[in-house]
Amino acid sequence: MATPHESHHPNVSIRRTIIVRPKSMQPPKLLNLSNLDRQCPALMFSVFFYKPPLNDNFSKNEISLGRVFDSLRLALEETLTVWHPAAGRLSLNQEDGKLNLWCNNEGVVLAEAVAQVKVSELGDLSEYNEFFEKLVYKPDFDGDLSKMPLVVAQVTQFECGGYSIGIGTSHSLFDGPAAYNFLHAWSSNSTITKEKGCRHEIPMPVHDRGRLLLLNPQKQVAIANPVKSAAAIEHLYQLIMQSTVNPNILSDVKSSSLVLKTFDLCGEFIESLKRELCKGMNGNFSCSSFEVVSSHLWKARTKALGLNKGTLVCLQFAVDTRNRVSPPLPKGFSGNAYVLTSVALTAGELMDLSQADVIEKIREAKRSVNDEYVMAYMKALEGPPGSLPPLKELTLVSDWTRMPFHKVGFLSEEAAYVSPLVPPIPQVAYLMQKPTGDHLGIHVRIGLPSEISSAFAKYFLSVNPWKKLAPTDQGIDRLS
Repeated sequence: MATPHESHHPNVSIRRTIIVRPKSMQPPKLLNLSNLDRQCPALMFSVFFYKPPLNDNFSKNEISLGRVFDSLRLALEETLTVWHPAAGRLSLNQEDGKLNLWCNNEGVVLAEAVAQVKVSELGDLSEYNEFFEKLVYKPDFDGDLSKMPLVVAQVTQFECGGYSIGIGTSHSLFDGPAAYNFLHAWSSNSTITKEKGCRHEIPMPVHDRGRLLLLNPQKQVAIANPVKSAAAIEHLYQLIMQSTVNPNILSDVKSSSLVLKTFDLCGEFIESLKRELCKGMNGNFSCSSFEVVSSHLWKARTKALGLNKGTLVCLQFAVDTRNRVSPPLPKGFSGNAYVLTSVALTAGELMDLSQADVIEKIREAKRSVNDEYVMAYMKALEGPPGSLPPLKELTLVSDWTRMPFHKVGFLSEEAAYVSPLVPPIPQVAYLMQKPTGDHLGIHVRIGLPSEISSAFAKYFLSVNPWKKLAPTDQGIDRLS
């Protein structure tokens, strides 16, 4: 069914939009969400780029826009039969003000568009480009979440015969691994992918939030103060209190424009970071790429900000709890299962610690995420949702390296690149697997205050800048 929405941009024209519903309708029902699902109902957008075939004899009619659109539409109808909550709408409980999900088969939006440019004219696809925002369908939103589709997609054909598929999914519906499985299920059902024999093993989704809806009464008694039991919540509270004592912290951030930057860390650079750690330790220290890149990024960002040594700074990163709660969540769990864990130090302590010591603190934070931590974290989210204040002392990291979205082959081939658009918290750093032969390399996408972008790049792209840099004469108590 066509919708009345029409949109025209200088280089992109939307030709039609349709509502796609499940091939087999499920009886309407209410799906109760957990507190983890309710944190961020916003749509998260990414653009998948597929370059034209290299075959000189290729004709755009071989993979025409109409054929691609119809293939994705039929595949989506089939996929929504199993992933039926994606065709629903959020529902606000008037009694307690909490969001749940009404599985009512309202459907998702699929748009067809053409772009008057070639993919090659977009430049480096790994670098964020405002033009990418035209490649996703953004529904009109008046604040009523019950009318907002939970999944939207836009198929855009370029002049060269390449394609982009811009997708938005509600964070209340999926977390990263669940979205990854949903997109693979969708792409695997498409006619074009089936003709090529490309399949991806996808676990059957489990939509019920199960035990994440339950806060064990015995454990609630044991956790006298849940805010202090979940380090991420406690540290965030401390940072907010610090900002009230020093209001310049918030004003500095508000007045600063953030720019999205992508840093290309090749596998050899990451291995060099690891070798630097082992110096003087007789080769007895080993760490993951996530640990070494996160600790390095935290130091580089703190150094670039030039904070006072006594300022509390915090590194927070997401941890998947699927196998950390008891009993573990079922395979194929499709809801949000991530919590934030946290390391807090003063800026001076962070810069004085070795990278190995910082990594050990990151590991301690990981190990702290157990059943009790998850219950305490969810309990702390019981209150009304609120937006995170812009705290420059907070460094956020999200690891996407185990979710190589570029391998989602909507057009049978892997995507040339998958670019996340501006997230609700633009300063978060995303670690992404590189879609090249450098399987050890990582792309780091991060939002930075424009005035520290150059300094951050200088520190972050050096293997060990910490030994070479000393405080300036102008402020011996500062890290600049």
